[in-house]
Amino acid sequence: MKHLFEERASDSTIAGYWQITLVVGAVVVGVVAFLLNMLTRTAAQINDGAAEVWRVGKLIANNTVHIPLLVRTNQVAGEILKASEGIAGATTRIGKAVVGTSGSSEEK
Repeated sequence: MKHLFEERASDSTIAGYWQITLVVGAVVVGVVAFLLNMLTRTAAQINDGAAEVWRVGKLIANNTVHIPLLVRTNQVAGEILKASEGIAGATTRIGKAVVGTSGSSEEK
């Protein structure tokens, strides 16, 4: 079998290629490390933002959980209003009766 390149490269050429390869590899590793660091920071910021959204969402949920109960509260308040109107009417009648009785006794 015949070799395409019969001549062997010099040791300094091989060493130069190795040095270039190592420098390029180191640069690639540095760039990858930098990008992974940026990715990690961005993921941490997203996680912090999501945690804040979750916290505020829970506060809103805690503040709104009782809203359906307000329907019953409004019904009870309406019943109390009706009862208080009846009590006010009875109190007015009692007041008129007391004033009318004491007024008629003073006239005598």
